[in-house]
Amino acid sequence: MTKKTDLKGDFDTDSPPIHTPAGMADPAAPTGRSADGADIAATDMSAEPSSRTESTQPTFLGGREGKLEGEVAELKDRHLRLAAEFDNYRKRINRERAELTNRAQASFVTRLLEVLDDMDRLVASDPATSLPSLREGLSAIDRKLWKELEDAGVERIDPTGSPFDPGQHEAVSTTPAPDRSRDQQVSATFQPGYRFKGVLVRPARVQVYSDQGQH
Repeated sequence: MTKKTDLKGDFDTDSPPIHTPAGMADPAAPTGRSADGADIAATDMSAEPSSRTESTQPTFLGGREGKLEGEVAELKDRHLRLAAEFDNYRKRINRERAELTNRAQASFVTRLLEVLDDMDRLVASDPATSLPSLREGLSAIDRKLWKELEDAGVERIDPTGSPFDPGQHEAVSTTPAPDRSRDQQVSATFQPGYRFKGVLVRPARVQVYSDQGQH
């Protein structure tokens, strides 16, 4: 035989029944602390989660940050040292260049002083010295002076008979050309020009042939 279970006693409580819209009465939930509530109450909310402790946090910089700072400081120091060395090198080069220039100029002046000595001797010569002898002495001094100037890099420009070059010559006058083939040719040099080691120091002042307006 099947034993009937009396379910009525299981739902009897002192609380009044709750009526549903269908007219059925459902048993009310038992009052009191549930197991889940006990677990929540037992949790200490003031404590920090274990995952927030310093020992569990990942280290992103740590010793690497200090290493980078050391490398940056070392690079700055090297940069300052190189800048100071370059500045000293630049000053030394400029000083040595100035010293070389001064020595070269001193050597040139020394050679010119020898020419000046010859000139002084000629001026102090006997007033009764003949004119041809004085002219010969002046010619010797002139040759000696020009030798020293040429050795130093001085070049004289006397363009008579050459095509006119506005970059080297200064035309101060023109004259009719005897024929068209000599048009724009230097007819005479009034003042020679000079170059020093290929650099124009003074242009030659010249007269130029021109046939403009003749035809």
